[in-house]
Amino acid sequence: MSIIEEAPLKHVGRSLRRKEDPRLITGSATYVDDLSLHGMLHAAIVRSPEAHARIVSIDTEAARAHPGVRAVYTGEDLADLLAPLPMAWAPPGVDMTAPERWPLARGKVSHVGDGVAMVVAEDKYAAADAVQLVQVEYEALPVVVDVEEALTDATLVHESLGTNKTHEWSMGGGDVERALADADVVIERRIVNHRTAGAAIETRGVIAEYRAGQLTVWSSTQVPHLVRLFFAVQMGISEDKVRVIAPEVGGGFGSKLQVCAEETLCAWASKHLGHPVKWIETRSENMAVSHHGRDQVDHVRMGATKDGRITAFHAKIIQDCGAYFGLLTPMIPELGAFVMTGCYAIENVRTDIVGVLTNKFFTDAIRGAGRPEMTHMLEVTIDQLAAELEMDPIELRRKNFISADQFPYETPYGITYDSGNYAGTLDRALEMLDMDAFRAEQAELASQGILRGVGFSTYTEICGLAPSRAVGPKGFGLGIGLYESALVRVHPTGSVTVFTGASPHGQGHETGFAQIVADRLGCDPQVVEVIHGDTATGPMGLGTYGSRSLSIGGVAAAHAAEKLAEKCKAIVAFNLEAAVEDIDVGSGKFSLAGDPDKGMTLAEIAGCAYIDATAMPEGMELGLEQTLIYDPSNFVFPFGAHVCVVDVDAVTGKVDVVRWIAVDDCGPAINPMLIDGQIHGGVAHGIGQALYEQVVYDERGQLVTGTFMDYALPTAEEIPGIETDRTETPSPSNSLGVKGIGEAGTIAATPAIVNAVIDALRHEGVTYLDMPLTPMRVWQALQEARGRGDGPRSTEQGVALSPEAQGSAGSGPTTPEGGAA
Repeated sequence: MSIIEEAPLKHVGRSLRRKEDPRLITGSATYVDDLSLHGMLHAAIVRSPEAHARIVSIDTEAARAHPGVRAVYTGEDLADLLAPLPMAWAPPGVDMTAPERWPLARGKVSHVGDGVAMVVAEDKYAAADAVQLVQVEYEALPVVVDVEEALTDATLVHESLGTNKTHEWSMGGGDVERALADADVVIERRIVNHRTAGAAIETRGVIAEYRAGQLTVWSSTQVPHLVRLFFAVQMGISEDKVRVIAPEVGGGFGSKLQVCAEETLCAWASKHLGHPVKWIETRSENMAVSHHGRDQVDHVRMGATKDGRITAFHAKIIQDCGAYFGLLTPMIPELGAFVMTGCYAIENVRTDIVGVLTNKFFTDAIRGAGRPEMTHMLEVTIDQLAAELEMDPIELRRKNFISADQFPYETPYGITYDSGNYAGTLDRALEMLDMDAFRAEQAELASQGILRGVGFSTYTEICGLAPSRAVGPKGFGLGIGLYESALVRVHPTGSVTVFTGASPHGQGHETGFAQIVADRLGCDPQVVEVIHGDTATGPMGLGTYGSRSLSIGGVAAAHAAEKLAEKCKAIVAFNLEAAVEDIDVGSGKFSLAGDPDKGMTLAEIAGCAYIDATAMPEGMELGLEQTLIYDPSNFVFPFGAHVCVVDVDAVTGKVDVVRWIAVDDCGPAINPMLIDGQIHGGVAHGIGQALYEQVVYDERGQLVTGTFMDYALPTAEEIPGIETDRTETPSPSNSLGVKGIGEAGTIAATPAIVNAVIDALRHEGVTYLDMPLTPMRVWQALQEARGRGDGPRSTEQGVALSPEAQGSAGSGPTTPEGGAA
């Protein structure tokens, strides 16, 4: 019998306080900028003010002469780098036009902020001053920032490539065109998912020290082992001579899932100068050259029967990749395509994706990575179809849900959903909402000039990114399989150390993983220490992203602990002269079944394993340690139903989120408090994109939203109390039955908000709007709908806003719309 079945789970399922929080909230945690090494130098980057230009000359003489400056480097100085910055996706059968990206520009710049030179000085102030002394002469080139304009190739981002189109990728199932032709109703929409920033609370930072043939790097990264791998390749250093340490990261959201130019620059400079080199990103740099997310234009078509059965769904996705590729840039929309049908049994579906280069910084994974974009287009289109059919959007969803008895369910794309009960989460959300009471309140508020609306989002997502056969070089095309590792070590005193290849930045691994291991070894989580983020400890790991940590890293730790527990049982059985199958674990010890007083604590077992070989079964290896690499057979597919209630001020257009209900299913809860925390953060992230946040470039490629004065993040005042609940539908894909949760709130949020605002405004004649739903945009839509605006009153999509009203709805040049108002 397995440990999972036997062990009374005393700690898993409890809302234990996070073990990592005391150091974080008392200021005793260590971030990169807290570190100072002997002889350390400081780096600063000279960045291009031009969005597209040839570099005519770089004069570094004055900067080199500045007091305290040790060196100034340009792109040509880095000729001994063996490889450019990596892009890790190369799908079989897809022709990829990929521009090389070097740490410093060579010959030309392609976006504002492109690195042109690096100054290394004795302190950060001298470095910052010397940056201003580097004189760069540019020859300006034409700029293209609108993704649909870029697709015409009228202006090329990289002349050497001959095109701005990076790749085309299609996936389909059934016969979409025939199904659309045969449908009773077909709706078409152009949906813009605008560019956003990761905006982590701590910016990026790195210290690199090359000494005696060894390279040690401290970096605020989500993927220390991948950084080590690529450093070895770029710099020609044996991988065993490279150590990467991720101290406290200070939030990531995907923006630190990258092998960054500045990391490579510091490592290279340290090797050449013989001193540690440190670089800390400014907030303005963070907004300009930490990768952005989203930025898609989606052309969607959905067909249905008159009674609401969805028969076809097609999406053409135009992805703005920016000027270069990051680590995963071209694969982000493809990741979302795997769940294009969402919770619905749609037999005919096709996704056509085209990647496009523009003179902007590159896009890559930001919380959700393709799945928020796909869920947004699907869930908004569902509500648009419901309106066309004059059907309740809840009824339309129910009619098309995959039923609970259909799992495991194979989608038209050949993806197997592991488990689900979509109606169950929606039922619970509606029970919490009380729709009748809501509609009565809505009517009462309307008489006071307050437009109240409710929106729904029923989502599923693909996460637990790992199955090597599915995602590796011969599958989806990643350059490496995404397994995960764990090493569990019981010390002679009975305390436990878990080394995980996952690399958290706020998820709570030190608590959740400790709960899992403690239950399997019959000890208290407080004596279980979880070590992460250091490539010199534990086996190779792949990091934290894609809601993979628990279902891959946590399961690896569980399996390693189970193997140790079997060894512990054998030791106890030997000492009690009992059968191994008669030994149970629980209540702080391994004991004889039916007689809990007869047993041994973990410390006593460890004493046998390390100290007294005579207390061990014949032939058993000494010590108490287990390493395990876990590669699952399938992804996991969490799901849920979110409900958003908004009030729209009919005079100003300001949208207030007044209530949020989130019912999610991520399988059995390890720590419910951690789940709630992830949902709260994810919803806040989605509210930010839907109402406030937007990265904006003007027609010259200048970044208009380069500070938090221009880029409006939501504050606690804008986030309502979030009412959470959950159902538990175990995944058959792993022994814990768990699924991911870190991105669920973000994936669900934006369509719930947009649908709620349209519900509030529909009777005013506003039937569709793109994000962000700023006061200006909503007000303009209301004016045009009431016939008082300057733009056209309506199109087949409802109200068509004038360019002034749409503002920055598209991917092209815009100006900010007044932030959070």
